[in-house]
Amino acid sequence: MFEEQATKVKITSVVIVVGMSAMLAAVVTDHWAVLSPRVEKLNATCEAAHFGLWRLCKKSIFIVEEDPQGKGCGPISLPGAKNCSYFKHFTSGEEAEVFEVKTQKEYNISAAAIAIFSLFFMILGTLCVIFSFGKGRDYLLRPAGMFFAFAGLCIIISVEVMRQSVKRMIDSDETIWIEYYYSWSFTCACASFTLLILSGVALLLISMPHMPRNPWETCMDAEPDTLD
Repeated sequence: MFEEQATKVKITSVVIVVGMSAMLAAVVTDHWAVLSPRVEKLNATCEAAHFGLWRLCKKSIFIVEEDPQGKGCGPISLPGAKNCSYFKHFTSGEEAEVFEVKTQKEYNISAAAIAIFSLFFMILGTLCVIFSFGKGRDYLLRPAGMFFAFAGLCIIISVEVMRQSVKRMIDSDETIWIEYYYSWSFTCACASFTLLILSGVALLLISMPHMPRNPWETCMDAEPDTLD
């Protein structure tokens, strides 16, 4: 690998690490969306919820005054008793059955499976980048770029599936939720998509053959770069 090329790969690797960290944070946490029911009266307890790919967490909040931003229960940062349950496609239980009926279980199964594919592509891309620093192995940058681009595409598809899940849940007459907003796990997923896609494209561009310095030169006439 040429010295200039290696420097570009190292800089891109830093961006990749940030994107991977954001994606891991999104996958393992449960703050993709925050759901809120209607508050009928003050000085009473209401139940807000937040969930991710793997579990649903409900929080009982005692409402003293009306939320100025809306008529829902919250904000979720208020103190209260918290109860988290994994979805039924991983464990069984009453909370999981409620989730299966009211939150379109098939959507979350799809989102979780697609996120796992994203992690798989990310691991393959990381291995390709590591091995590309070996002598004569810079050709591995091309599959690395494709793997990271695929990882970014998978995570944004997972984001869209989750977004549709929340939308259908809010629109359904069977649920108590009337308000929602996307939280920081959702933001991490979107950020990882952007960083991984850009990194994948950057690696593909870096792996392209050296272009001539002057427009009248052909690739064969251009002077080769000095090897490490």
